[in-house]
Amino acid sequence: MKNYKKIKNRSFFFLISLLFLTSSIFIKTLKKVDMKDIIISGSELFTQNDVVNNSSLKFPIRLIFIKTNFLEKELKQNLSLKNVSVSRQIFPFGLKVHVNTRTPIAYGERIFNEEKILGFIDKDGIFINKQNTEEKNLDKLTIEVFGWEEKFKKILSEIFIAQENYEFEIIKITFSPNGFLTVEEKDLKTIFLGFKPNLINYQLEIINNLKNEFKKNSFSRKIDNIDLTNPNKPKIKVFKP
Repeated sequence: MKNYKKIKNRSFFFLISLLFLTSSIFIKTLKKVDMKDIIISGSELFTQNDVVNNSSLKFPIRLIFIKTNFLEKELKQNLSLKNVSVSRQIFPFGLKVHVNTRTPIAYGERIFNEEKILGFIDKDGIFINKQNTEEKNLDKLTIEVFGWEEKFKKILSEIFIAQENYEFEIIKITFSPNGFLTVEEKDLKTIFLGFKPNLINYQLEIINNLKNEFKKNSFSRKIDNIDLTNPNKPKIKVFKP
């Protein structure tokens, strides 16, 4: 009987403690988060101000009311991040934001509201604003991209991936205002690719074949430009003496 009472008392004490802890946690979630309570990890590039200025959050706000999934989407889009995770944190109290930045592989230029914006492009063809880029390895970039638009992401990514697998070396990629694609290869010079993104892999394969073929006889020194808008009928223009 005594043992039963001891067990019952312990259970009661445990339930009271659990209830107290649960209540304490719930009360904490109702506490308001201010900008100073934002904890950023993963990069030293971003500040608490960046989180506030690139989201729809209005501080102070109760911790429990923060929609973490929505905030993640906002920050990923507005800060050109590869990934971001946001979590509410009780101990220590605050909003934890962990960011993964994108790695630039090319210089980039885009036009937005008739203003020229300089930045960088990553392997996925994503434009990264200059202020959202870590400075390490920028001196190793050899590719320039002009006329970037959201709709060109896929074709840029295909060019970057192909360059890793082929022998050619693209140094400039240009999209005209109407979407006409031109690239410049280190030896083959200017190459017109045109308006058909569905042909890009075939065109890149032809560029690689031409590069390998011309390397054998140094013919590339005579090339002015190559027209691959119809890849089945390549046109090569040479310098006239």
